[in-house]
Amino acid sequence: MSAHGKKYEAAIKQVDRERLYGVEEALQLVKEAAPAKFDETVDVALRLGVDPRHGDQMVRGTVTLPHGTGKSPRVVVFAKGERAAEAAQAGADEVGAEELVAKIDGGWKDFDVLVATRDMMSVVGRLGKKLGPRMPNPKAGTVTEEIGRTVRDLKHGKIEFRVDKAGNLHAPIGKVSYDLEKLAENLATFLGAVVKARPAATKGQYLKRVVVSSTMGPGVKVDPAAAMAAAER
Repeated sequence: MSAHGKKYEAAIKQVDRERLYGVEEALQLVKEAAPAKFDETVDVALRLGVDPRHGDQMVRGTVTLPHGTGKSPRVVVFAKGERAAEAAQAGADEVGAEELVAKIDGGWKDFDVLVATRDMMSVVGRLGKKLGPRMPNPKAGTVTEEIGRTVRDLKHGKIEFRVDKAGNLHAPIGKVSYDLEKLAENLATFLGAVVKARPAATKGQYLKRVVVSSTMGPGVKVDPAAAMAAAER
């Protein structure tokens, strides 16, 4: 196994791996410890007190971060006629119908989010095995008749979250170049959405572990109680 680079080793020395930090203190440390020359993404990783093997403990949803993620995702829309024109005007990177389904079925993957109108799902459905969780889904708001608004929201910071089989969930919340206040507001908004999506069947501690980090930097543990307080503001 290769050793970490000198910049990472220097960054990790700034972090007390055993300590639970307050929200703003943790984010400030992430900014200071980011070792790369490029503008790294700031991510949050959660361990939730749920068992996703049970359908009534699945956690998923969408949230629009007030300051965006710092990245404009490539949004592809399945639509026809007026809805297709609406998607293009709203800033969709590519719009199409059957020919777009065939293109993706052939192996094209140059997109981040797929959106579809309801009438297109009978055609898009054949991509189910190929797309898996990237398939347009009504629960995620990506099967909709409000195409223009959906595309604009996605372009301006709307993200989807979904817990994995181990109870983990992660998402981008901005860039290292963001000021501390913006990162804190984005994190609080994201945590608030996750807490709101808490399944009724969940018992005990919900936010069990919260870690923030930059793309190339070390993880910084956040006190779950502080994270919960931020979520409930």
